[in-house]
Amino acid sequence: MDEQKLIPANIEDEMRRSYLDYAMSVIIGRALPDVRDGFKPVHRRVLWTMHELGNTHNKPYKKSARVVGDTIGKYHPHGDQAVYDTIVRLAQDFSMRVPLIDGQGNFGSVDGDAPAAMRYTEVRLARIADAMLADIEKDTVDFQENYDGSLVEPEVLPTRFPNLLVNGSSGIAVGMSTNIPPHNLTEVLDATIHLVNNPTATVEDLMKFIQGPDFPTAGFICGRKGIRDAYMTGRGSITMRARAAIDYVGGKGERERQAIVITELPYQVNKAKLLEKIAELVNEKRLEDIADLRDESDREGMRIVIELKRGAVAQVVLNNLFKLTPMQTNFGIINLAIVNGQPQILDLVETLRYFIEHRRDVVRRRTTFELEKAEARAHILEGLKKALDVLDEVIALIRAAKSSAEARDGLMARFAFSQRQAQAILEMQLQKLTGLERQKIVDEYEAILKRISELRAILESEAVLRAVIVSELQEVRKEYSEPRRTQIVDADTELTIEDLIPDEEVVITITRGGYIKRTPVSAYRTQKRGGTGRRGMATKAEDVVESLYIASTHSFLMIFTTKGQVYKIKVHEIPDAATAGRGKAIVNLIELPDGEKAAGTIPVREFASGQYVVLVTRRGTIKKTELSEYANIRSNGIIAMGVEENDELIAVQMSDGTKRILISTFNGQAICFNESDVRPMGRPAYGVIGIRLREDDYVTGMSVVTGTEDILAVSELGLGKRTPMSEYPVHHRGGQGVITMRVTERTGGVIKALPVKDDDQLMVITQQGQLVRVDVKPIRQTGRAAQGVKIINLSDGDKVVDASLVEAPSEETTP
Repeated sequence: MDEQKLIPANIEDEMRRSYLDYAMSVIIGRALPDVRDGFKPVHRRVLWTMHELGNTHNKPYKKSARVVGDTIGKYHPHGDQAVYDTIVRLAQDFSMRVPLIDGQGNFGSVDGDAPAAMRYTEVRLARIADAMLADIEKDTVDFQENYDGSLVEPEVLPTRFPNLLVNGSSGIAVGMSTNIPPHNLTEVLDATIHLVNNPTATVEDLMKFIQGPDFPTAGFICGRKGIRDAYMTGRGSITMRARAAIDYVGGKGERERQAIVITELPYQVNKAKLLEKIAELVNEKRLEDIADLRDESDREGMRIVIELKRGAVAQVVLNNLFKLTPMQTNFGIINLAIVNGQPQILDLVETLRYFIEHRRDVVRRRTTFELEKAEARAHILEGLKKALDVLDEVIALIRAAKSSAEARDGLMARFAFSQRQAQAILEMQLQKLTGLERQKIVDEYEAILKRISELRAILESEAVLRAVIVSELQEVRKEYSEPRRTQIVDADTELTIEDLIPDEEVVITITRGGYIKRTPVSAYRTQKRGGTGRRGMATKAEDVVESLYIASTHSFLMIFTTKGQVYKIKVHEIPDAATAGRGKAIVNLIELPDGEKAAGTIPVREFASGQYVVLVTRRGTIKKTELSEYANIRSNGIIAMGVEENDELIAVQMSDGTKRILISTFNGQAICFNESDVRPMGRPAYGVIGIRLREDDYVTGMSVVTGTEDILAVSELGLGKRTPMSEYPVHHRGGQGVITMRVTERTGGVIKALPVKDDDQLMVITQQGQLVRVDVKPIRQTGRAAQGVKIINLSDGDKVVDASLVEAPSEETTP
């Protein structure tokens, strides 16, 4: 080899230069769309090829293979499959918001089915493609040589609508990517028209016209922040959701079941893979309430039916589907496009402004082209009109000439015609000499002079030029306008754990050994008074149930300890166990110090002002503190009340500050006084005397009452009675109170005195974990000194340890 032809090169420099060339080739020539027409080169070449073939919407379809062959042979020297994939996408109504190709045959489906081979499908340009290619022959855009220099192709298409926004684009280049969602054509055109008329308009102004992306598969966009970010900065993330409704399917009555029916999916979600994902979650037991899954989609539209098991909470299942499947997915917007040969991230105004600038250039070039044509035609008509005025002399000169060249030169010399005018006169047909044809020449001349005036006005006036752009945008809007498909909702898309948990009443039971669990109230059917109940909690031989509370799964549970500390957990974080389940140790949920036990709980949804926490100790001390002081409870708890060394907290209630307080004792005493007798105190305070106790007596309960209820006293040996609140005189706090139940060996001590109404239900639990749920109404109403009637039949050695009220279900219960 001739050594003089070898050029030494540093490999690092060569790699850097070559990789940069490669990167720019990918960025400009393959992966990123042009901001002007919204196309990558392959899309542009496909449409140009079809236009050259005359494969328009009003002509017969042509085989896709023919279009692919011409495209790769003339303009795009790459793989035929890549070109066919482009044609397929441009024809898919679930991929393109405005399909630009009209396809005939199998072009794939939203299930991810592959299209038929190119030899089987046929295509032609869609009608709206006319607006993409309009006036391309009028020197509106620059052309460049194809890959081998044998042909020319347009560098950009003279589109009449902002295709980059309307159909969107996605692509991965070298070191960058673009992901632009599709939009509604009408909204984009309205915003463009506004920007043309108001060049200083802001993104805020344009967002009055463009609500947000509009996907061909419809569905929902949740929230507007991501949309705003994308329009303001060129980057943003939006959350898309499927359209799903809760319906009933199957037969009537008991055979009818609830179902979730999905009719629209997020953009680019594969329906078949979605069904596989749901089935997989069901098999893995992560979705346990689904009984059947069917795809009932047909030519009329999409319909996925998810049939639910009986007792399932449909909204919870739906929220889980949003959380765990592509029924909810994010679309990361990157509005990156080629601007003047360089990639650039654009906001909404910039995107439309570059398109308007492109349209301004197209209209100006088209006007210049048409003006030159019009002026040339006017020049010819002017010569014809002048020749008709001296027709006899012209004819005589032509007849006397020996050749056409001599005749042309003679006309130019004698009548001062230009060469083009003289040639036109020689080529004029004899029929033009009739009176009617002569008048047509005059009329055409006057019309073309008017047209020339209009064209010059466009070039000379920016206002007239903008009016033309607006007029053409309005024509596209009128011709192709269609309503929005994707609905934008303001709802917060962040699914919290509460969204996945049914909002229902649960029974919370706590044992002396410190175990806690929750069970739906519905698990305990109502029994007649005097029943034996059912197993409410499995306990060890040395452990007994001490407390029973009713709360909602969506509430916080404030747990107050006997030493006056308070902790906070969410009710749904308490383990859900079967009715006979044991639950979980409280120490695994909250950091309880040694020797402390739960004394009471308060379910709270929010720590609003105007609410108070009322606390009572075993020795009769009472305190009231504003609920808002407990808003910020640390994981290791905070002080709720100062408690003396020989005392402990035993009851906690919520109040609004206007009620009465009823404190009951184990030996059957009770005192009622106005809540206003207890002034609000800070959390560390020790409180004031609520009731003065007799020897060997202690407080077992405290209730906040209105004065209209009955007081239901429940004894430790399973007896209960109702007494009208009117029989309890209102005293000042600090007294010894009055009798509320006559305590004997038959009754045992009073473990609770609860304010009740006829439609309430009572839940009672024993040391051995037996639990009974009964209606309050059948419990006989008696005086304060009576002993009451049997509520629960106890086993030998068993005792009632707690009781709580439950709202009666709306439907009839089973006895």
